[in-house]
Amino acid sequence: MPAPRPAAAPARRSAWHDVPRPQVRRFAAIATAEAPALAEEILREIRREHPHLPVVLDESGEPMALVGIRRAIEVFVQHLEHSGQRPTVPPGVFHDFGRGEGLHGRSLDSLQAVYRLGVRLAWRRFADIGQRVRIPPPAMYELVDAGYEYLDGLVDQSVRGYAEAAARQAGERLRLQRRLMELLLAERQRGDAADALAERAARIGWPLPGRVAVGVLLRPARESLAPAVGQGVLLDLEYEQPRMVVPDPDAAGRSELLHRALTGWSGAIGPPVALTDAAKSLRWARTAVGLMERGLLPGGYCTEHTQALVLLQPEELIDDLARRCLAPLSHCGPTHGRRLAQTLLAWLETRGGAPEVAARLVVHPQTVRYRLRQIRQLWGDEIDDPDRRFELELVLRAQRLRGALGDTAPHR
Repeated sequence: MPAPRPAAAPARRSAWHDVPRPQVRRFAAIATAEAPALAEEILREIRREHPHLPVVLDESGEPMALVGIRRAIEVFVQHLEHSGQRPTVPPGVFHDFGRGEGLHGRSLDSLQAVYRLGVRLAWRRFADIGQRVRIPPPAMYELVDAGYEYLDGLVDQSVRGYAEAAARQAGERLRLQRRLMELLLAERQRGDAADALAERAARIGWPLPGRVAVGVLLRPARESLAPAVGQGVLLDLEYEQPRMVVPDPDAAGRSELLHRALTGWSGAIGPPVALTDAAKSLRWARTAVGLMERGLLPGGYCTEHTQALVLLQPEELIDDLARRCLAPLSHCGPTHGRRLAQTLLAWLETRGGAPEVAARLVVHPQTVRYRLRQIRQLWGDEIDDPDRRFELELVLRAQRLRGALGDTAPHR
């Protein structure tokens, strides 16, 4: 036979439930009658200890806090009188209190302190009433537990209201921030752009900086958490490639803070520009990101890669110049032509003789002399023209950045 199941532990008996009903009714009647005076006493003490809390009136001109306190006391007493169950929190009022704290930018700490003060004062009054009607101490101890459980419910409602207000404010701030960024990054500024910028910036409390840098980011993953770029940096994640506006980018420590904040992300930050030229910084950041996606440029500040951006960005112009300047190499095979191009670039960069060029290319000087003779045969006297040499160096540097020159230190 299966072993018998152990008997369930008997439910703990409620001391309050054992109080004779006439005593409970008398307690409730006195507490209900004194609820208005108790509510006024609680509000008076709250305002004395927390003078910063605003007084908000309802439609009848009565303080909403007073209405809420009185209603909370009455509901608490009614539950104790009629059901003997743990009281439930009345909806609405305390949710609105929490929402009001959120909308006015205050923390929940002060609101919870206010609630604890109210419960403490209410307990003193209830203890006095309990003594008057001879409620047994164990029942009054249960009343204390019920009061603090009730307090938890009040706080929970307020937290919900606070969170709702915070979410609405965050959504509204993001909307206003996006409108500010749209105006700031517009290619064509309106005639009243300065006034409009000042007005939109003031609405989100963003001090207008003298200079900005605009970043374009690449998401590490679709659902990646937003980077914690810090206060003052405007961030818009709604774009496929998120944008950010960095105020005073040259300020001490700014680049280090951004580097830490963007860990796990990649992207490019355009050059610092005047506030009204933010679109130019955005344009360079976009260009840099495009080159990053092709593997031609590392991320970071555009000012760290100015030469590469200048050489790589106008592709059509550079390609056309390369076709004209490097036309003599079209008569050589691909491998030999690439080695001559490497040698020519090393010679133009070092402005030295065969030993210096050979050291850079890690080849024998005699090999360099042979190639330099071929280069002079291919280009003739043009190789001595300063303008032609500049063009040659320009296009060869661009080709090296694109990887078209291959290994810059070929084998012998």
